Amino acid sequence: MMPRPLYVFLLLLCALTIESQSQKTQTSTTASSTAAAPRVEVSLRDGWRFKLGPESTTELQAEPDATWTTVSVPHTWNRVGYYKDAPASHINTAQNVVTTQGVGWYKLAFTPPANVAGMESFLQFDAASRIATVWLNGTLLGTHKGGFSRFRLDSTAALKPGQENRLTVKVDNTKPAPGSSTADVLPLTGDFFVYGGLYRPVSLVFTRKMHLDLMDYGSSGVYAKTTSLASGRAQVDVRARVRNDSEQSGTVMLRTLLIDFMGNVAAQQEQTVAVEPASVAESIASLAVPHPHLWQGVEDPYLYRLVVELSDKSGQLVDRISSPFGIRQVRFDPNEGLFLNGKHVTVHGVGYHQDREGKGWASEPADVAADEAMMREMGVTGIRLTHYQHGEPIHDLADRDGLVLWDEIPLVSQWTLGESLQPTEGLRENARQQLRELIAQNFNHPSVITWSIGNEIDFGNSIPAFVGNKTGAIPDPLPLLKELNQLAHELDPSRPTTLATCCEGIRYAPDTVVPITASVTDLSGANRYFGWYYGMPSDLGPHLDALHRTRPLQPMAVTEYGAGGAISLHSDNALGGPESRNRPQAEEYQSYIHEQNWSTLSSKPYLWGTFLWNSFDFGSTRRNEGNAQDINTKGIVTFDHKYRKDAYFFYKANWTATPTVHINSSLYTERAYRVTDVRVYSNARMTSLRINRRLVGVLVNCPERICVWKDVVLSPGTNNIVASGSFPNGDVEDKTQWHLSDAAAKTVNIDCGALVAGDSEGKHFGSDTFFEGGTAGAISGPAAWGRVPVPPKIAGTNKQEIAATYRSGSFTYRISVANGSHHVILTFVEPSLHRGDRIFDVFANGQKVITNLDVAAAAGGSLTAYQRDFEVKATDGMVIIQFRPSKGDAIVSAIEVQ
Repeated sequence: MMPRPLYVFLLLLCALTIESQSQKTQTSTTASSTAAAPRVEVSLRDGWRFKLGPESTTELQAEPDATWTTVSVPHTWNRVGYYKDAPASHINTAQNVVTTQGVGWYKLAFTPPANVAGMESFLQFDAASRIATVWLNGTLLGTHKGGFSRFRLDSTAALKPGQENRLTVKVDNTKPAPGSSTADVLPLTGDFFVYGGLYRPVSLVFTRKMHLDLMDYGSSGVYAKTTSLASGRAQVDVRARVRNDSEQSGTVMLRTLLIDFMGNVAAQQEQTVAVEPASVAESIASLAVPHPHLWQGVEDPYLYRLVVELSDKSGQLVDRISSPFGIRQVRFDPNEGLFLNGKHVTVHGVGYHQDREGKGWASEPADVAADEAMMREMGVTGIRLTHYQHGEPIHDLADRDGLVLWDEIPLVSQWTLGESLQPTEGLRENARQQLRELIAQNFNHPSVITWSIGNEIDFGNSIPAFVGNKTGAIPDPLPLLKELNQLAHELDPSRPTTLATCCEGIRYAPDTVVPITASVTDLSGANRYFGWYYGMPSDLGPHLDALHRTRPLQPMAVTEYGAGGAISLHSDNALGGPESRNRPQAEEYQSYIHEQNWSTLSSKPYLWGTFLWNSFDFGSTRRNEGNAQDINTKGIVTFDHKYRKDAYFFYKANWTATPTVHINSSLYTERAYRVTDVRVYSNARMTSLRINRRLVGVLVNCPERICVWKDVVLSPGTNNIVASGSFPNGDVEDKTQWHLSDAAAKTVNIDCGALVAGDSEGKHFGSDTFFEGGTAGAISGPAAWGRVPVPPKIAGTNKQEIAATYRSGSFTYRISVANGSHHVILTFVEPSLHRGDRIFDVFANGQKVITNLDVAAAAGGSLTAYQRDFEVKATDGMVIIQFRPSKGDAIVSAIEVQ
């Protein structure tokens, strides 16, 4: 196989050679293009004037004044989501966010080249969210409903070549509601924010009267697919739509070519195509390719160049398109997974949203390229493009680098509004339209392996708050899904359909009833959050096995799993807090969930792919949790797309051969305890750990690339932590600094039951650790979906956050301390029980120090703090405190050892 750097160089050289050869017949995409070109593209990037609402004829007629701002596209007026900690270090803040949804106006004065007179012209919008209405020189060109797909409007009659033209665009991202302007435009809801604006490029495209069809759902007018691979030959069928916008019938020569990376013609075919006036004719070319070089994913992402040309009777070029094309066939096996050209391919995938801090959806191709490069560095081989159609840049990059893509329309969680049980005809048509656009525009990408017709529309009566409360009967999603599934097969029989489910087999409540939607499509994807929203991580394996037994002939993927993670919130023990989605979202717990989930997923050969949730934090006004407002923190990279969380390196160590050594909890710099575990992700054969140049130990071939040094003792002051991995080409190190205060070196303050220690004036508490047994709990008030609960007021203490969590049951704490006498203070709070319902004893180093404690009786009732203290002598460097119930469960909220 050709070395990848040489292959990439030759591929680029080939592209440059082909394009330079085409300069005789095709011009650059600037306003200075000559009339000799068969197709001219003019970017409309700069000089736009923008104003946010209101919707009125006044804004349509008005000339931009000082109330309008000058912008360039891509552009959005929204700025959503911010981290609450260290605002000076973030782009988004509470003061500069803009979550307004509604109408925005764009105006542009531009002068197209005079020499395009007589040509057809089309305004091309790569996306406008979510409804766009377009006027040119006062003429209404049309309206497009859907915020994610490319669309074109015929501007020939309204355009004035060589003169100043005035373009006006009204965009509307109003939140859907009954009777609203967007009530029939998907998505109706979702755990992500729908930004407004012209957030992808806008351009003018000029063609001759006879051209490849530009009005075909935003496509190129060309559809190519590999129809057979056998006996060292491939057949590629190319369907071309030729449009005649003149008033006379015409005939053109259609030439279809596949060109290899050296610039040689690998296959070609010529056909004569006759087209009636103002109509479209289709023609199919069958290209036989001898000894094809296959597109083999990340192993060998070989691309040909597909060229389709139209020439008139005199041989003059009339139109031409050129795009990369990969020869490949895909097969899904329900027991063995994905096969690409007969070879098994492991899909290590991520979900991907298109927004980023500071830019929202208005990102540039360079931003997308940086994201894709970061994913590939981690070992990603597949991307689920959620929950809507993504732009051309990510598709082109996936083709180039061999990633496989899951493409999806924005049918998310909801398909009716209010109490309606049926989607409106307008919404059904919008779903069909967005599916047509998705398939038409991405048909030729070898990276796209499946079309998804929906995400999590199987909530049934377990509807989360962000979908909205319903009473009575629940709408049935199956009719709409079956309609879309059939349409996808009609539009592209070569690719299987799929969707992602949330709820089959999940028991949210005793009366939970959910529709079974996975059986509608060819493939299925399961979004499952064991250990986060429900259950335990260990439940994932049996659950997936049960789904596989239910539909043994249907290939299945896991399309979402994970947990929230805030890089400013840290835990001393990922198992120290209650199993709840409302946890404070410590970075260490996110890592734990990914470790546990991946251990299960990697052992399931029947899964054709796994897609963790999510690659990057993203904006969602449904969220107020962790360290963030209006951000879903399940990304393994932060919202600014810069800081890789610990979990990122877990996958890099497992999914790549790139030498990787990463110390976890690097940002947990001010340590709470003198004794701690040190956790390192490493794919080295031997990994060593040093603290202040002292060798702690060497571990060999750490299981699942997780190296753990237990009960490491830190020194007061600065601790320089260095992990080093031994690799064939030399050692790789990671370094960090942790600080231990003099107080933390001498005392131990445990916030029992807390994943992240609460704030306390005058004392630095650590989160719950050093325990054996028991269950973590929290005294919590009600919390909406995606919101942090607010605990009720607890009397008798100024340490509200410390008192609000607890460990209960029969349990023991083994606390490492210096030998000698220690003063121990225990804090208790009874959450809800009455006097006499909870009675327990406490032992310290084997001696009973508290007898028959009834917290409710001693404190005078529930939700009141009560403290007991005692002396204990440590002789082996350990204080062991045991909690043994005689009635109900023992309970404790805080332990202080001085």
